[in-house]
Amino acid sequence: MNGRNTMVIALGGNALIRKGQKGTVGEQFENTRKSMEGVIYCLNRGYNIIITHGNGPQVGNLLLMTEACRDQTPELTLGMCVADTEGAIGYMIQQSLTNALRRENRDTCVVTVLTQVVVDKHDRAFSCPTKPIGPFFRKEEAERFQREKGWDIAEDSHRGYRRVVASPNPLKIIEIQAIRCLSGAGNIVIAAGGGGIPVIIKENGDLEGVDVVIDKDLASSVLARDINASALVMLTGEENVFLNYKKPNERPLYNITADEAQRYLDEGHFPPGSMGPKIQAAIHFLEWGGSFALITSLDKVREAFEGRSGTRIAKKAI
Repeated sequence: MNGRNTMVIALGGNALIRKGQKGTVGEQFENTRKSMEGVIYCLNRGYNIIITHGNGPQVGNLLLMTEACRDQTPELTLGMCVADTEGAIGYMIQQSLTNALRRENRDTCVVTVLTQVVVDKHDRAFSCPTKPIGPFFRKEEAERFQREKGWDIAEDSHRGYRRVVASPNPLKIIEIQAIRCLSGAGNIVIAAGGGGIPVIIKENGDLEGVDVVIDKDLASSVLARDINASALVMLTGEENVFLNYKKPNERPLYNITADEAQRYLDEGHFPPGSMGPKIQAAIHFLEWGGSFALITSLDKVREAFEGRSGTRIAKKAI
């Protein structure tokens, strides 16, 4: 596989569930079909494509269902939730993209790889869980789950109490050789969905799942590194990255260097819960040898490649 002609496209959570929607299967399929337009455009530019995706709303729904039936069904681990949603979302993307490829008279195969991603069991994130997951609870319920299940609980934006888990940094992709082989054979691969299934490596070399979540964009960056990709494209709900976002002096960014991105990140322009991980992923990818990273909205891919939209981050100024 010529990795330098490979692009990793990370689909944000709004690729499947848009703001204001209920998240029905029909809505998710319709949104997925629309998000494939950008993928087809990049494919027609001559790139090998590997797709990653978010899964936050879907995992949240699984946890809600488990909670609603907690006296009747066993509790799901986060690893099982990620594996379930990798399969379900992979199916939606596979079908939607296969149909789009057929209309383009392409017989390219699309395949999903359930992906395990290694984290360090000594990562400092394990001692400081901050990532909220699952349903909201009343304070009394939250305290009970804290006692009975050992969960870490935190108040979330004054809306109630939620379970919080660690979000350690991804280190490597277990199934990377399979992904390389599949992509090298001309297939479009869907991998590392939801950041991948988090695992640690035990002293005897065995893999073991851990109840944490991995940031999807950071995992996408590691995947792009390990396949020697030339481009990392992160599709989200905004056309551009902004300085002073949602403030009177808001300013969109178009072409910036990795050093500028790092400076803006250090200045606090990109919060950890929104644009921060995308900027961090872009910086890491460029440090590892990538050519460029691009952040834009799902419906502005063509405009971004033509320089009329999106934020392009490169090692050096254009």
